[in-house]
Amino acid sequence: MVNPELPSWRKTVQSEIVAVTVYSDRALVTRRGVVDLTGIEQELVINPVPITLETESVRVSGTGTVGVRLVGVSSDRIYTTEPIAERVAHLTRQIQQLEAEKRHLQAQVDALVLQSSFIAGLREKTEEPFSQSLSRKNLSLSETLDFLNFLGSQYSEYAIASGECKTQQQELDKQLQALYTSLQIIQTPHPKESFSLVVAVEVAGEGEFELEVSYIVNRASWNPLYDLRFSTTSDIVHLSYLAEITQSTGEDWIGANFTLSTAKPGLGTLPPKLEPWYIDTPLPQRVRRSRLAAAQPPLLPSIPEPPASAARADWQEQEEVAEDSLIPAETVTAEVSKEGSVVTFKLNGGGNIPSDGAPHKTTIFNDDYPCSFDYVAMPRLVSFAYLQANVKNSPNGATLLPGKANIFRDNVFIGTTQLENIAPGQEFKLNLGIDEGLKIERDLVERLVDKRLISNQRRITYSYRLIVTNLLEKEVNLKLTEQLPVSRNEQIKVRLSRSNPQIQLGEMGILEWLLTLPAQERREIYYQFNVEHPPDLMVVGLDI
Repeated sequence: MVNPELPSWRKTVQSEIVAVTVYSDRALVTRRGVVDLTGIEQELVINPVPITLETESVRVSGTGTVGVRLVGVSSDRIYTTEPIAERVAHLTRQIQQLEAEKRHLQAQVDALVLQSSFIAGLREKTEEPFSQSLSRKNLSLSETLDFLNFLGSQYSEYAIASGECKTQQQELDKQLQALYTSLQIIQTPHPKESFSLVVAVEVAGEGEFELEVSYIVNRASWNPLYDLRFSTTSDIVHLSYLAEITQSTGEDWIGANFTLSTAKPGLGTLPPKLEPWYIDTPLPQRVRRSRLAAAQPPLLPSIPEPPASAARADWQEQEEVAEDSLIPAETVTAEVSKEGSVVTFKLNGGGNIPSDGAPHKTTIFNDDYPCSFDYVAMPRLVSFAYLQANVKNSPNGATLLPGKANIFRDNVFIGTTQLENIAPGQEFKLNLGIDEGLKIERDLVERLVDKRLISNQRRITYSYRLIVTNLLEKEVNLKLTEQLPVSRNEQIKVRLSRSNPQIQLGEMGILEWLLTLPAQERREIYYQFNVEHPPDLMVVGLDI
């Protein structure tokens, strides 16, 4: 627990987060605060700073109307107990309000039970007189139906109302249980751990000084996301470049300027060093535990950092400077948007990312990209053609980082894909699903087994016809792929004997036609192949 009454030579700086750079697995946080100095201060204190802080990453700088020398910075671990009186009172008021609602519902249920009992008593008391009046024809049929409908409607109304009240009571019980649990948790003391940053200073005199502190925190990350929107009537794809930011660092980022970076500061500057890879027989359990305990790294001590910055002007010269001029402490600034393979995005305006561990999405930019469409088909597997988009990243655009992409075609969500790293000017393909604008038919038109042996070999001939019809009102490009069987036995021979249009047999029995089909055109493709093998050899897998 930190004593709020600090000595005069130590002063607390009220600071706020002004900028955050988010990396893939951590974040760089920048705080600023203004303090009035009297000239006797030796330490400036910023607290609390979250426990996710990497103590060796703390850097300080500043400017002001008075000369300040930044001597060093250290971090102290502090423990505080949060005030709970206000939260307890708030939860207690909520519990009291729900208890009152529950009593009100119970009163409604009791009233409905009383009304139902009255209707039941009325039925019992009027049953015999009503039967006598009905037998004597003192009551008409319509009067009889009205009385029966009255009883039935009242029973139904009371039963429905009673069921609704009980359902609401059950929901109130759930809410009350959650509130009682929360009340029990906050009434149990849980010391909160955090850091206090202490900046050692030498001050030339009285004046105003703005202190800036930056540090790395863990439990923060960001991932790129994309929305890709196509229209089959346009050669443009609209790309929305999004960022999904997640953080549970222990401090909320409110009103800060955000920069997203692909740099990986946690990997260090030196390549990793290989350690000996030992193998051995199992150790006794007691010895193993002791070695594991010895392998645990010690806690980082709170040691002073080396001076991050210092005023370079002479002390006597600083005293002669007018108060309205700024005397900078040593500052180093750099603004980089792209350096080698590192890409950074500086988001416009301030943002709010609470420390709740939930993903928060923000748009990096939107842009249109030129594209062209092709079709691919594999009639042996499916009787449909698949639409593919060939998209080109702008030569002057940003690198598209690896991430998940949601694909919309004609404003209809068709699925997701994973984008790889796409550099400026690079082309990439996107699969857009089935397009019924191309109709594909595949028929086995001939299966002929030669009656006589040729060179002591049995020959079987297979002939296929493919018919492709372009039902669209535009010309399309189609890559059509077929497949011949591939022999794993040297006694079994597979040969392509004929194809129209003529093509060469590719590796692993692949046949591939590249076709251009004008609008509303029908195209026929034919191919034939032979399978030869000794007559006494059984061939497996030729069920086509």
